[in-house]
Amino acid sequence: MAKGIFHRTELLFGSEKMNKLAEIKVIIFGIGGVGSWCAESLIRSGICNLTIVDSDKISVSNINRQLQATSKTIGQEKTEALKNRLLEINPAANITTVQKIYDKINHQEFELESYHFIIDSIDRLINKAHLIKTATQTKAVFISSMGAALKLDPTLIKVGSFWEVKGCHMARMLRKKLRKNETPIPNFTCVYSNELLENLNLEIPKPPSIIKLDQINSQSHKLPSKKALTNGSFAHTTAIYGFTIAGLIMKNIYDTHN
Repeated sequence: MAKGIFHRTELLFGSEKMNKLAEIKVIIFGIGGVGSWCAESLIRSGICNLTIVDSDKISVSNINRQLQATSKTIGQEKTEALKNRLLEINPAANITTVQKIYDKINHQEFELESYHFIIDSIDRLINKAHLIKTATQTKAVFISSMGAALKLDPTLIKVGSFWEVKGCHMARMLRKKLRKNETPIPNFTCVYSNELLENLNLEIPKPPSIIKLDQINSQSHKLPSKKALTNGSFAHTTAIYGFTIAGLIMKNIYDTHN
């Protein structure tokens, strides 16, 4: 069945590169609005060895933008729900789930040196900065997602070198934090948007369908929030970020083994 799944990928990539895809190891930190779509695209493209890292459970508020979030998966661990989805695409894939938050205390547990690609779609700034510092010291290709919230225009999503990014609030905050590092942080590729929107924080009444889902999402399904601020976001924006990162991985594999 696998050969049939990836027939059209092989037409574009060639048989030798398809064999290489089976050897590539990718780890994604954060499988929300960006990371979940990146994971799906990679598995559909022929990546077989994927590790997905996230500590959260699915809540109602995830449904508008996260791949594995539906009314039926509320309360499930994001990693397990996404793994189930990915194995429906390719049952032969090797999907490793890690139900943890990446931080400076446990970072060595992830053995980053063992991966060919390290993908950052973490929201929390302090953990994101630490992953950047650690991942850029490895031989792996490191790609980071900047902020995808408060973005509407898909034509403004770009790929660039981190230290040259302009117009992205998250990149600006990260640069301020990373400049304090004793060892200079090398440049790395990131996906970002320079679109600037005001967060109006409008109080919008919930339609009946959303109220019903809130009732399903019991208190036992909620984990303490570590985000200082919650901003609005759309599936089309976060998915484009994730698909772009997946595309960069596939292009790197194609170019490296051409």
